[in-house]
Amino acid sequence: MILGVPISEFVWLAAAIIVGGVISGFLAGLFGIGGGAIVVPVLFEVFRFLGVPEAVHMQLAIGTSLAIMTPTNIRSYLAHRASGAVLDDIVRQWSLPAVIGTGVGSLIASVAPSSVFKVAFVIVIGIIALKLLLGKDTWRIADDLPQHPLVRGYGFLVGLSAALTGVSGGSLCTMVLMLYGKTIHQAVATSAGLIVPITIAGTIGYALAGLPHQALLPPLSIGFVSLIGFALMAPVASLTASTGARVAHAMSRRHLEIGFGLFLLTAALRFLVSLIAG
Repeated sequence: MILGVPISEFVWLAAAIIVGGVISGFLAGLFGIGGGAIVVPVLFEVFRFLGVPEAVHMQLAIGTSLAIMTPTNIRSYLAHRASGAVLDDIVRQWSLPAVIGTGVGSLIASVAPSSVFKVAFVIVIGIIALKLLLGKDTWRIADDLPQHPLVRGYGFLVGLSAALTGVSGGSLCTMVLMLYGKTIHQAVATSAGLIVPITIAGTIGYALAGLPHQALLPPLSIGFVSLIGFALMAPVASLTASTGARVAHAMSRRHLEIGFGLFLLTAALRFLVSLIAG
């Protein structure tokens, strides 16, 4: 027995987390999303298997996802920055508002039920997926971001989205930047940079938010962050992030958009089914 789980079941559990880490790391580099759109569903099933109470189920998956994606995002950002596609001025301007938004989302996590986070996941990810699949180049708010302090509010929304969905905010950031005339490659690379402070702040926030619920959480958890999930998935995901980034810059813009959109739509549908099933 390992932490109350039969060894044979723990082996399958560990294997599932490691496979999820390989896929999520690759997706982090490919789409600049931190891989959370796959990590959250994988961890959701893992914690369901371990019998984690429904009241903290989704929060634990999101908090652990943000922790796992922290080292992955750093590697992804460095790989994208080497390509010269990162818009550093946007990363600098949006980082503080994004961290504040992440903090607000973490506070919500301490009191809101799991269904709130499932709904947020479906809405945010579903909208982004449809925009990528059905959108056209003519769908733009402007040809460039306006030089106005309120534009930094997008950073806040990206951080809040990250804290409520566990997808580290890269998906929303990518969509916003594309609506303001940035190419898919610039948007993905810049998103990779912005989500580094988001995942760090989100990990700390979810760890603190979960402390009052510690009795409901599985062993080796610090608040809503599972150290087991982090230890098994993070190293593998980090190793595969740079490969995904290289593939992204070898793909055409439209192929990248379609792949990104299909992936996100699948993830949103998975949680919609979960909501309907109750």
